[in-house]
Amino acid sequence: MGGGIVQPEDERFMAAAIRLSRWHTGQTSTNPSVGCVIVRDGAIVGRAVTALGGRPHAEPQALAEAGELARGATAYVTLEPCSHHGKTPPCAEALIAHGVGRIVISVTDPDVRVSGRGIAMLQAAGIEVTSGVLEEEGRQSLAGYLTRQTKNRPYVTLKLAVSADGMIGRAGVGQVAITGSEARAQVQALRAETDAILVGIGTAIADDPLLTVRTPGLEAQSPVRIVLDPALALPLTSKLVETARDVPVIVVASEEISPLGSEEGAPPSVLPDISPTRGEIDKGPAPSSPASDDDVSASRPDAGQGASTQRISPLVGGEVRSGEAGAIDPVNRSQLRTSGRTEGGTAPTDATDMDSRRTALEAAGVEILYCNPYHPEVLLPALATRGISSLLVEGGAKTAKLFLEAGFVDRIQLYQAPLVIGEGGIESPLQATDIPSGFAHRGTYIFGADRLDEYERET
Repeated sequence: MGGGIVQPEDERFMAAAIRLSRWHTGQTSTNPSVGCVIVRDGAIVGRAVTALGGRPHAEPQALAEAGELARGATAYVTLEPCSHHGKTPPCAEALIAHGVGRIVISVTDPDVRVSGRGIAMLQAAGIEVTSGVLEEEGRQSLAGYLTRQTKNRPYVTLKLAVSADGMIGRAGVGQVAITGSEARAQVQALRAETDAILVGIGTAIADDPLLTVRTPGLEAQSPVRIVLDPALALPLTSKLVETARDVPVIVVASEEISPLGSEEGAPPSVLPDISPTRGEIDKGPAPSSPASDDDVSASRPDAGQGASTQRISPLVGGEVRSGEAGAIDPVNRSQLRTSGRTEGGTAPTDATDMDSRRTALEAAGVEILYCNPYHPEVLLPALATRGISSLLVEGGAKTAKLFLEAGFVDRIQLYQAPLVIGEGGIESPLQATDIPSGFAHRGTYIFGADRLDEYERET
């Protein structure tokens, strides 16, 4: 690896390259968002970040801006320059061709096609290479890419907004705005730099969230929306389904309802300790409050279970009346009875109804992924194969608990607000006093009256 001597100015210019790399975080497809700064005689003569969509890479853009001034200059790159021929020529070759005299790298690339080869190619051309400058900061900026490369799954951020009395919402009242406008704006920014956002079906039904980015000018950076929905209970008239052709929606359904059948030997689709009680399934939420879904509050504590009653209009298959069969209990697959007439929202209960439901969702532009909704060890690699490098888990107390207990949360963003929920509150699965072992506190930030504490899993 690069063994060059670290110069006094290296950290300053690498910090600039890392800041630059964050401009396109979450917008470069499967490629990492890399920053490159070219410095000559103490002045920046070229700079660039990986282009939207992932090409061209940062280095050739920065070299083009520097032109002849790149000869003999120092290039600061947040990730080891690629050495392989893909859809674009190797960046290492471009740096050599432009006569760069020295390369400073923050993070070496774990991609087997690159790892160490880019550095070796540069050194073979007589270029001095120094690596590992601001490596921790560089890894944080490349967290999604590095996690997908090394662990075959997205980097998972769990966001929770907790009231002063330790609640994340109030049962049966739809969304509850726990934090103020400043904190909600920060959550919008987080969504804009994340590939996908995930909620359970309980939250999707009770809150009918949109889960897009609504900051003016950033709407096009909305993440893929994912719903854990084992029995295809997502209403066709939900905001998610109605906007699926504008912003992608993936419904994660049980293999048991796949038209191809479940895979032999696959783990069960529902874990008993995160399944809803019958009371939770039978209990229909009250009309939603007009709160923003920035605090997707899991106004139901269930994470992703078929609900028998809800407030949105009917699903395929018609209305359910008193005494008729209701939703399928995801624990024992038996049909539940509804306590009275509902305006719709039951999960399909037979093969014909399920086929109609599947067809209608797909016709609306929803992708159905049959992949053990409650087994992150199976789901996350499946999302990685779709190019998803970063995932934001937002909705559902039990969804949060699922990812925490399975050990697949990499970062926790815990917002604490002065609001008191009181009676009927849904207890947060996590508070500042019980952060799991293995997480390091990375910082505290104040947004208006709210406090954000950020924790990251130690490697």
